[in-house]
Amino acid sequence: MSELTQAQLLELVNTRKIAPGNARVRQLTERIVTDLFKTIDELDVTPDEFWAAAGWLTRLGATGQTGLITAGLGFDRLIDIRADEADAKAGRTGGTPRAIEGPLFVAGAPMSQGEVRLDEGEPKGEVFVMEGQVLDLNGQPVAHASVDVWHANEQGGYSHFFPGMKPYELRRRIETDAKGQYRFRSFLPPGYAIPPNSPTSELFEALGRHGNRPAHIHFLVAAPGMRTLTTQVNIPGDSYIDDDFAFATRDGLIVGLERNVAPAGYESLGISAPFTRTQFNFVMQNAASADEALPLTRMERVTTPA
Repeated sequence: MSELTQAQLLELVNTRKIAPGNARVRQLTERIVTDLFKTIDELDVTPDEFWAAAGWLTRLGATGQTGLITAGLGFDRLIDIRADEADAKAGRTGGTPRAIEGPLFVAGAPMSQGEVRLDEGEPKGEVFVMEGQVLDLNGQPVAHASVDVWHANEQGGYSHFFPGMKPYELRRRIETDAKGQYRFRSFLPPGYAIPPNSPTSELFEALGRHGNRPAHIHFLVAAPGMRTLTTQVNIPGDSYIDDDFAFATRDGLIVGLERNVAPAGYESLGISAPFTRTQFNFVMQNAASADEALPLTRMERVTTPA
């Protein structure tokens, strides 16, 4: 019994138990372990390669970059593609396309009514206003929807993750008015790259891939009775817009820019000179269940009791 073949060892790993356990976890683990056994054997993985990978995974977890790896290896977009396919099969069409959440959302941003300024102090880039409505599939306004918005600073960093930034800097929530309207002032964010000298950059250097994301702005839009929408828009003209490290660029989510817009009517946002504007409406589907309307991020969903 102490001498095992590969097949015998795999059988023991996948079948031995002292309690029923979780059937779904057992099913997934069996598939993953079986595929890894096969990979090690067929590709003749050496002990040094195996333990180097184990060390890399340890460092990856310690740096909190797992969400970068899942995006960069296509898993985040894969989950969205599968959700789109499920919707199409169920006949659920229309609405703003979903897009990946990314690993840098932080809950609890300050809430404002109708409009807000994301940036503070002197502009750190091209002054920018994004405005529009939250609508349902019939084109009717969704009043009192919550529009959670966040984007990177001029150095490509996000508050709560990048040194020197204030809590909730460039993060706000907007409650739409009776007409479903929202607007915010900020600056046009730049694209950015994955952290250098990190487990993530090590992998992508070994793969011969870049780790750049085009300029984008994230959103989580929620309202009672509506399907929570997680999406992001891209800023046109970025050289990586069709070569996103995270594969997140989508048709219908590249906004148009109007430059030299007159400041009249935007004084409440502190604007007194011509600025750049984009207009974008978020179109939400009706929720098919109460669960779909929960205003939860991906990790909140898996940690919130049913």
